[in-house]
Amino acid sequence: QVQLVESGGGSVQAGGSLRLSCSASPYGYSYCMAWFRQAPGKEREGVATIVSDGSTTYADSVKGRFTISRDNAKNTLYLQMFNLKPEDTGIYYCSSKYPNCLRRDYNYWGQGTQVTVSS
Repeated sequence: QVQLVESGGGSVQAGGSLRLSCSASPYGYSYCMAWFRQAPGKEREGVATIVSDGSTTYADSVKGRFTISRDNAKNTLYLQMFNLKPEDTGIYYCSSKYPNCLRRDYNYWGQGTQVTVSS
């Protein structure tokens, strides 16, 4: 069974940092992966993506504060978050285009990890 498992969420004060991890077991890891988030009462939104050549994209709201990265040897995706703001609060999901980047959609999803930022 494909599993993407997020970890690293928690509660921090504004200005704090968190590092989210997403491990794929046994499959689900791909060279095209992304982080999404969903705030209470809002639709899910894309936060950051990473593709096969290592190129990354970020939502305007997190540019300069968040960094997406991966460790292919560990089948793990990361999201380093600095200078967190209350509006970053939400459930963070990792997702992949599995088995490869030729897919148009992100078809595998983790269960999410809660990030709460207090002012």
